[in-house]
Amino acid sequence: MTTTVFFLRFLKNAQSDLATLLVSAVFLIVSAFGAHAAPGDSVGLSSAEVSHIQVERNPEGVFLTVAVRFELPPPVEEALLKGVPMFFVAEADIYRARWYWYDKKVVSAERHVRLAYQPLTRRWRINVASGAITTGSLGLALNQNFDSLPEAMSAIKRISRWKIAEAGEIDTEAKHGVDFRFKLDLSQLPRPFQIGVLGQADWNIFATATQQLNGLGAR
Repeated sequence: MTTTVFFLRFLKNAQSDLATLLVSAVFLIVSAFGAHAAPGDSVGLSSAEVSHIQVERNPEGVFLTVAVRFELPPPVEEALLKGVPMFFVAEADIYRARWYWYDKKVVSAERHVRLAYQPLTRRWRINVASGAITTGSLGLALNQNFDSLPEAMSAIKRISRWKIAEAGEIDTEAKHGVDFRFKLDLSQLPRPFQIGVLGQADWNIFATATQQLNGLGAR
């Protein structure tokens, strides 16, 4: 009987201690989050915006022209000068309107841009490709060199006549809309950088916009 009472008391104390530990852990997590999301902090917000978007369709396909407005944050520029390349990704989805259900995605396109500083020549290079740019695929990407960072950023911020679909992929009798997204892709940064910049507002460059296709109707 004494052994049973002792075991029950031990179990009760263990449960109490576990509950205390869980409450403490939750408190620490909430406190840490609050430190990052204090009043006036802009975590999760982005200063980027789409200032212009135009979609046109002709017998050759569907073309998208976009201008994105944002300033490169100092921490990002500092990392570039230290030799860390940055990756910007533009995504475009074309949807066909359906009155009886959600709009159907019919085409998706991506545009990846790698921006890097070359210390020996003191020039900036951007590589453009339709997929993720790796060390092995740099030779297959479109390359451009610039004398200054503002010149390189100007080329990144504006996309002219980007072909996002073939003409035959779009139903001429249906209404379509285009969803556009632009971001600084942190997933392509070196692993230590990904961990270090997680949750930092300066690294959150993101913009989105929606446009109807050739005036045939909005999503």
